Amino acid sequence: MKLAFPSDDQLNICAHFGKTKGFKIFEISDDKQIVSEAYIANNLTTHGITEQAKVPQDTPDLHVHSHDHNHNHSHSKIINALHDCKAVIAGGMGRRLYVDFEAAKIEVFVTKEKNIRTALDAYLNQTLDNNSDSCCEH
Repeated sequence: MKLAFPSDDQLNICAHFGKTKGFKIFEISDDKQIVSEAYIANNLTTHGITEQAKVPQDTPDLHVHSHDHNHNHSHSKIINALHDCKAVIAGGMGRRLYVDFEAAKIEVFVTKEKNIRTALDAYLNQTLDNNSDSCCEH
């Protein structure tokens, strides 16, 4: 199985999934051993792009926030990129992304744990906290 963690530094879980610099991906064997790990840059959401970058409002596959809080949502790129993950473990995310992951049959854990390795161990031991009620409405 594969597990994904949003992370800016490959050590800690990012507090907001869409604003992360990248994703730490672990492949885990049936006996709960790490088979491989990788880090992929977040070029999948506009949240990961610097504020100076301009994103056209008519780009359907990007998650764009305007100043009046109107949203043009599509999480297809991130869902497709993580389609082979059993679970995503984050410090926080928007409610709509949470629902989109669930619809794609990807488990979502919103944890208070900050350290990726600690959260990974807790997940594998079925003791990881899940605070899905803390997802923001955006």
